[in-house]
Amino acid sequence: MADALATSRNALLAGATGLVGRALLPMLLASNHYLSVHVLLRRTPLDIKASAKLKVHQVDFAHLPEAFPTVEDVFIALGTTIKVAGSEAAFRRVDFDFVVNTARAARAAGATRLAVVSALGADTKSRVFYNRVKGEMQIAILRLGYVTVVIAQPSMLLGDRTALGQPGRSGEIWAARLLGPLGLIVPKAVRPIPARAVASALLAAMLDAKPGLHILKSGAMQPRDEP
Repeated sequence: MADALATSRNALLAGATGLVGRALLPMLLASNHYLSVHVLLRRTPLDIKASAKLKVHQVDFAHLPEAFPTVEDVFIALGTTIKVAGSEAAFRRVDFDFVVNTARAARAAGATRLAVVSALGADTKSRVFYNRVKGEMQIAILRLGYVTVVIAQPSMLLGDRTALGQPGRSGEIWAARLLGPLGLIVPKAVRPIPARAVASALLAAMLDAKPGLHILKSGAMQPRDEP
């Protein structure tokens, strides 16, 4: 009976063109826990492979459609940087407004479980604007009434952004260069982490999650074969 219930769920993913979202999408499509996977995109990439499970919706995250996909599980991996966004206000629009608006719309359409990618250091009282916005986002989604909320707080992400058509982030580039010789010295809690590891941990936690809030710390999401 448990397996039958598991395979009757439907998922929604926002942020499928980013590092974590791009890694997460094939995992969702391959999972026998989901009948369908709805993906919200501002622009449809040409390299997303067709699947009988995949339902692509081109949307404006500032004005989400009233006819929102009906799903049980929601995964949100939206995010940018102040440099890419162009200003603090533009950054907040993506990392707070778009995330919270998507979570709110999905909840109104009947979703009961939510998984969101936040960041290491997220804190409403942080002096760092980036971390403060992430902390405020976390508080906002907790007020939406989801039965289960999973929040991933990764350290600096590792992955090939240029392959996704995104500008490289200098911090991530330097982290990747240093990870080889210094990786084992850096504590797991703050060590740069592969985006695929975050995606895998997020999905596993969501499928196993009980009611309530579950926070995935960066160190706990590191690949198991690393010390």
